[in-house]
Amino acid sequence: MTDTPDNALAVIVLAAGQGTRMKSSLPKVLHRIGGRPLVGHVLASAAALAPARTLVVVRHERDQVAAAVADLAPDARVVDQDEVPGTGRAVEVALAQLDGFAGDVLVLSGDCPLADAGTLTAFLAAHRTTDAEVTVMTAVVDDPNGYGRVIRDADGDVARIVEQKDADDAEVAVREINAGMYVFRVDALRSHLPAIGLDNAQAEKYLTDVAGLVRRAGGRVAASLVDDVTVTYGVNDRAQLSEVGRLLNARTVRRWQLEGATILDPATTWIDVDAKLAPDVTVLPNTHILGATVIETGAIVGPDTSLVDCEVGEGATVRRTDATLAVIGAGATVGPFAYVRPGTYLGAKGKIGTFVETKNSTIGEGSKVPHLSYIGDTTIGRGVNLGAGAITANYDDLAKHRTEIGDEVHAGSHNVFVAPVRIGDGAKTGAGAVIRKDVPAGALALSVAPQRNVEGWVEKNRPGTGAADVAAKARSAQKADDGAQEEDR
Repeated sequence: MTDTPDNALAVIVLAAGQGTRMKSSLPKVLHRIGGRPLVGHVLASAAALAPARTLVVVRHERDQVAAAVADLAPDARVVDQDEVPGTGRAVEVALAQLDGFAGDVLVLSGDCPLADAGTLTAFLAAHRTTDAEVTVMTAVVDDPNGYGRVIRDADGDVARIVEQKDADDAEVAVREINAGMYVFRVDALRSHLPAIGLDNAQAEKYLTDVAGLVRRAGGRVAASLVDDVTVTYGVNDRAQLSEVGRLLNARTVRRWQLEGATILDPATTWIDVDAKLAPDVTVLPNTHILGATVIETGAIVGPDTSLVDCEVGEGATVRRTDATLAVIGAGATVGPFAYVRPGTYLGAKGKIGTFVETKNSTIGEGSKVPHLSYIGDTTIGRGVNLGAGAITANYDDLAKHRTEIGDEVHAGSHNVFVAPVRIGDGAKTGAGAVIRKDVPAGALALSVAPQRNVEGWVEKNRPGTGAADVAAKARSAQKADDGAQEEDR
């Protein structure tokens, strides 16, 4: 991304379409891949060019799209398209916001997320090295069905662009297609957009008609042919959304591989574009690294793991885990089968083990919650070990309360800590304890009730069951054994 603003560049992003083929209540440009809405990828690529102005044209579900744009690109200006349909009209209403601007206008489609900053930089450079008033991005495809065809003249320039519904048989056979991205000299738009009519199969103002008008006025329309056709892919339905998402993910995975991460199975690894992986990270199969997750050097993540907006420290290991908005310290271990909820902070060399759920809790350096436990709204000090089945009972059905466990506390198996409660430094708790009161530092806390055995209960209360039958036999055998021992004496 350049730090120097390009004062001779404005960007118009077209995001007004309804996207009926998506069959969705969500506007098409807000469907997500790689952790961002489609239009978010387009805006990010445009921002890398540092344009003087960015305008986004909206119409369908206007308020929803405008709110998303404000969040994704606060400096962009939202422009409302009126009832006149077509891309030509969309650019025309945006152009009205460019009073006093002199330079080039880059027009992008809000549903084409794979045109990255490198592609757009090269496209703009190609335009600026010619004397063309318009440059069209094109691609050659095996199946051009549904695309506008680029018809070239004898000199190789663009003679016209024909939408498929308006094309004759010879034009339909052309395999070079219009990618839907353009660079215009702003004066060409000002001169020719008002002259575009609605006389076509779709009764829309086609932006592509500017090319024909420029040609008739003696101007030049150039084509910039991309080598990688995938950068031109747009999204019109859910199948295309999935395919474009797969292509974006493959790019992202490869980028981190080239940066030094080991990703064993790219086909089952999904990494959002805002995630970051340090060198020597290892990602095992079927792992999803989502949101703004950051993974530091030497960490091992996976298999079968999902991390959303997490921080994983250097040398940590996270296996078969679902974690969101959590911090995992250096050298710590998590999983397998852990559920790490928002607000969890696991200190260096700590452990969240098998079938453990944590939420809104700090677990100190070297402390361990090894297995079969729930830790919520809790602060745990350093060097703590909680036995299997530990539960912090943090909710009294009216409010959440905190449990505080000091340093070097060792808790027995199957403890319940009823919050609010504090366990002092160095304290111990016995197996099965229910801790309702604060435990002083260095104390042993027990909650032991005498064991009572009710003889014959099963035979009396569950007659005819298998348990009653075997119990009766065992009691008879025991009586016979006791009698034999009595005779021996």
